[in-house]
Amino acid sequence: MTRYLFYPGCSMQRSARPYLNSLMAIQGDIGLELEEIQDWNCCGATEYISVSRLPAYALNGRNLALAAQQANGTRTVLAGCSACYLNLAKTDRYMGKDARLNSQVNDALAAGGLHYDPGTVKIRHLLDVVINKVGLEAVQRQVVRPLHGLRVAPYYGCMVVRPDPENRFGNPEYPTALDELMKTLGAEVIDFPVKTHCCGGHMTQISAPVAYELIRRLLYAADEYDADILVTLCPMCQLNLDAYQEDANKYFGTAYHVPIVYFTQLMGLAFGHDPTTLGLGKEFVDARSALAKIGVRIQGETAVPKHKPRRRDDPSLPMPPPLPHKEENP
Repeated sequence: MTRYLFYPGCSMQRSARPYLNSLMAIQGDIGLELEEIQDWNCCGATEYISVSRLPAYALNGRNLALAAQQANGTRTVLAGCSACYLNLAKTDRYMGKDARLNSQVNDALAAGGLHYDPGTVKIRHLLDVVINKVGLEAVQRQVVRPLHGLRVAPYYGCMVVRPDPENRFGNPEYPTALDELMKTLGAEVIDFPVKTHCCGGHMTQISAPVAYELIRRLLYAADEYDADILVTLCPMCQLNLDAYQEDANKYFGTAYHVPIVYFTQLMGLAFGHDPTTLGLGKEFVDARSALAKIGVRIQGETAVPKHKPRRRDDPSLPMPPPLPHKEENP
């Protein structure tokens, strides 16, 4: 087993819970031991770093400082969310290149008794670790239920492969890491030319017509190439293409039905795990008909027949476990 510090991020606690569930189900199969960073905070998602630079980097600097404190022999922080991965990696990189930013962030961290020296930990995305550390041969050895007959569109999104200074994913415009992983699982991978195009991020909350057009382009390409299912590695991409697919259909008068799932869910299926354990059946666009092609049956009705916005007065927020309090001497 290889131990990693794990930064789940906010989305994995709620909207992307199937991503977390499926990762937890397969981690032992591929030799991962994930230890969640205690007392982590939000990374700021996609907007904050453009709104207020110093607080945004301080948010991520705090996560890095906590990871460094809790390292206990490992130097690698693993993130499954593309935005989380990018924000943490950018903060570490820019603190190392910009002495003024480094000083400002550490001044902010000092208020909480923290400090971070850039380069102390290394940030890696889950897909990178699966491909470049675990390796496709090790993945292949775990396959007991190949995905033969399932046509898959591999969708990376725009953040995880750009920038890619260490060339972990190959060509940033046309990466193939996720393609090769799906082929290893036995799936039929389609040529998906829009695999790194933007899903719109939070544009659904800013300009619905723009968001729907970005979503439509991706759904059109998957449908045009006869994909049974679209697989992604980013919670925001999954949410936009899944939860807003019905809205985009209404806006354009289309009738796309493209299930959107996480790559860890398909890994879990190929490894023989129960589909409900992997969070399948929780998607807005029901994946049962697509998965039935390969003999997978999901019991019950799809959990979410249509998109229901979260109430503004809903007090329930994803909260990480707090740090244990040190007992004070009497």
